[in-house]
Amino acid sequence: MENPLEHFELHTLILLRLFGLDISINQAVVMIWVVCAAVFLFFWAATRNARLIPTKLQSIAELGVEFLRGLILENMGEKGMKLFPFIATLFFFILFSNLLGLIPGAYTVTSQVMVNGILALAVFALSVIMGVALHGAHYLSIFLPQGTPWWLMPLMILVEIISQLARPITLAVRLFANMTAGHTVINVLLGLVLLGGVVLGWMPLGFTVALYLLEVLVAFIQAYVFTVLTTVYIGDAIKLH
Repeated sequence: MENPLEHFELHTLILLRLFGLDISINQAVVMIWVVCAAVFLFFWAATRNARLIPTKLQSIAELGVEFLRGLILENMGEKGMKLFPFIATLFFFILFSNLLGLIPGAYTVTSQVMVNGILALAVFALSVIMGVALHGAHYLSIFLPQGTPWWLMPLMILVEIISQLARPITLAVRLFANMTAGHTVINVLLGLVLLGGVVLGWMPLGFTVALYLLEVLVAFIQAYVFTVLTTVYIGDAIKLH
């Protein structure tokens, strides 16, 4: 049985260097291009012949947009609508990465903690930028909850700083862990199917199919969770909660 973690290994497809930096193209880079193209083609196909009575594809696109709009208004308020393009791009990129990664032979971009880390750092940086832009120096009050006794202030400030810095880490690791774990279990079960042959292979095959369907649901859930937490974190900076 093959190593179940072999799927997550990166292999250089085209070796490239720029000013001494390794910018080689691997399967993760190629998959990112595929994901971006898939998102673009989805919305192009859904909106190229937009109708008053929407088609099925247009309805799906509109439901996604309305869902994100409601999420932003709920957690970020009207001011958060300025960030709608960013939130929508984040959600659909993660969703399509998760779903396309389930295709046999495809690479799961969100199984790379560095990719998730870049997205999480972008969310963190944007929340800080929005907080400072809207509130100036008063943004620092986010590190000290109202009503804190003076003797608890140093501890609370330290706790809040750690909490803020932990946000991008937990965002990245949560998505990475969920996508990696699910794919690893599926690979292990597929290996057992091959080992079991015709006689015993049907048992792990049944579990594999059930788990595969569960992973489709997980793909949606993880994109949702990442996006919800993003709107909550940026909403905290906007509202100073």
